[in-house]
Amino acid sequence: MEASSEIIRNFIVLEGLDGSGTTTQLNMLTERLRLQGRRVFPTCEPSPMPSGKLIRRVLEREITVEPETLARLFSADRHEHLYNKSDGILKHIHSGEIVISDRYLFSSLAYQSLDCGFDFVRSLNNYPLPEYLVYVDLSPEVCRQRMSGREIEELFDGNSIQDRIIENYERGIAAFIGSGMKLVRIDGTKTPEQICTEILDAVSR
Repeated sequence: MEASSEIIRNFIVLEGLDGSGTTTQLNMLTERLRLQGRRVFPTCEPSPMPSGKLIRRVLEREITVEPETLARLFSADRHEHLYNKSDGILKHIHSGEIVISDRYLFSSLAYQSLDCGFDFVRSLNNYPLPEYLVYVDLSPEVCRQRMSGREIEELFDGNSIQDRIIENYERGIAAFIGSGMKLVRIDGTKTPEQICTEILDAVSR
């Protein structure tokens, strides 16, 4: 399957292992850009929409579905997240906002590929690419330490699968080399403030 060549300008995606700090960066980037006078729409996947709320119930082990069903749910939620006419990513882009998303299709390639196979998951996710993919690189050990206080262990928690998730991330990133999407790799061991400044410097260029 060929990589999608469609790039959504002013769309920034944050990716990394659970515990790498992508949600922190979503909040910090939004605040910093707004202080600069930019209009910003922060969002995440699973989305805040009904389709995303269903996925949250699966991830929190409240309900159980087959792995391929979950992969399809993520793809369906992503479609709604992009194209919903009242609150979708493209609506906000077209209104002149910068959209920053905590996770996007690269998370599906990293996580759903564990059980469903990379090619199957990729076939479900032929969506437009962000202008910037920011990958926060942090070891599984440090991520696990950061998440040690989490009250609910989610579906993809656990040390045994983190190395495989990293491999899938790398394979997913490599699949889109030459697509026109700009990749920004960040050392996740730096302070949140340093990481935020590096991201802003990269996207400002």
